[in-house]
Amino acid sequence: MTQTKYVFVTGGVTSSLGKGIIAASLAKLLQQRGFAVTIQKLDPYINIDPGTLNPYEHGECYVTDDGAETDLDLGHYERFLNTPTSQANNVTTGRIYQSVIDKERKGDYLGKTVQVIPHITDEIKHRIQLLGNTGEYDIVITEIGGTVGDIESLPYVEAVRQLQWELGRKNALVIHLTLIPYLATTGELKTKPTQHSVKMLMQSGVSPNILVCRSEYPLTEGIKHKLALFCNVHEDEVIEALDAETIYDVPNLMLKEGLDKVVLKKLHLPINETPALLKWNSFLDKFKNPKHTVIIALVGKYVELHDAYKSITEAFIHAGSVNEIKVVVKWVHSEKLKPKNIAKQLENIDGLLVAPGFGERGIEGKIEAIKYVRENNIPFLGVCLGMQMAVIEFARNVIGFTDANSTEMLTDTKHPVIDLMESQKSITQKGGTMRLGAWDCQLEPNTKAFNAYKTKLISERHRHRYEFNNTYLKDFQKAGMITSGINPKTGLIEIIELPNHPWFVGVQYHPEYKSTVLNPHPLFIDFIKACLENK
Repeated sequence: MTQTKYVFVTGGVTSSLGKGIIAASLAKLLQQRGFAVTIQKLDPYINIDPGTLNPYEHGECYVTDDGAETDLDLGHYERFLNTPTSQANNVTTGRIYQSVIDKERKGDYLGKTVQVIPHITDEIKHRIQLLGNTGEYDIVITEIGGTVGDIESLPYVEAVRQLQWELGRKNALVIHLTLIPYLATTGELKTKPTQHSVKMLMQSGVSPNILVCRSEYPLTEGIKHKLALFCNVHEDEVIEALDAETIYDVPNLMLKEGLDKVVLKKLHLPINETPALLKWNSFLDKFKNPKHTVIIALVGKYVELHDAYKSITEAFIHAGSVNEIKVVVKWVHSEKLKPKNIAKQLENIDGLLVAPGFGERGIEGKIEAIKYVRENNIPFLGVCLGMQMAVIEFARNVIGFTDANSTEMLTDTKHPVIDLMESQKSITQKGGTMRLGAWDCQLEPNTKAFNAYKTKLISERHRHRYEFNNTYLKDFQKAGMITSGINPKTGLIEIIELPNHPWFVGVQYHPEYKSTVLNPHPLFIDFIKACLENK
């Protein structure tokens, strides 16, 4: 195929309608029809990336193999498509403006006045087409963050208008995701907010080719006809998107509504055999019909916003499905855990995951939780900071270094069992400066990690500044903790285990980032299996 096709997904009426899930579901269906597809996210905020954003603001920060700190929607893209994303798949306004200003400083614009049009919009168009110009993809789906009408989204909408004109409508189309609210007092679905949203989009010069309408109730033929009439689309281009039981139902719902067929028809692409989604539906069937249940406590300090741990909860779903186990997550705020209430807070759990994070808030609660499951033989998985807290807990309560700590929490601790990485000591800037992206790890045979992965060499994604302090390695080994995974080049300890425990593993990396529907993460599979066996 010579011309890469572009699909833009915009949102109207309200935020959080699920543009990312619609984009990922469409991509899944197109992928199943034999097309090479990728998805990118354009975020209108001025931060360079989400790496410095508080998880309460934006949910989790997702990390790619090439070390990009990105929006959590990229996690959905990878989980649905089972293909990795990269730096090019997430663009922010901050990155766009930084690039334009750098070019202006270098003199690239030859003294011209630098303006939103054409300079900012040209940079946006360049970023949109980066993936298409690689020759790897037949279709690039671009999700535009925010809601039509937001001031910060205007340059992106203008860039889409220009691209549609430059590439031609058979090579670029716009899907507008909108809400059809239900008024309980009158018992009616109302189309007016969608009409206004489309009108606002058209005022910017962009006319949507397809409407995807989120709704609690089915759309009648009358409503579809009305939307088609007022929004300049055909009735078969008005797609119903009912609230689903799970996000993993959405590809099937969109297949039933014919979204992929309408897209292919408008892009002048062949409509091949209908996708069967066999493996996908096998996963769904096991997920919806579990034979067992386990309760896993997720201990973190952002638990009020579940999106802060999105990849972890999705990894539970993937691994639970493989094991035909329903994973019930018990959300536990680490700041509320004290020695006197720990047994009550963690009663009836079958496993514990201590989540990643930064800073000292809630640290002692995480340490108390780890002590409780270590002493009571309850399966444990520590991720990133969770692994570091397991090291501190063991140092304090088993080795006897009662004041052991991380220099992140206490710079002058006498026993810095977790310390700042050597390569980080000269770094002062916060954004994009951690140890990021995919790094190799060598596994020791006859360990829980090796039994889970069933291979000697693995590659996992990282996001941290602090590490296990190898000065104390012999103390830990002597007391019974083993290091089952080590970076072959740097000697950095990646995995710790307790062999005399049913299942106790801490990992410095983020295994949750690599779990997908078709490839659930082996460590999560093994952890959940252990939670059931030990129940």
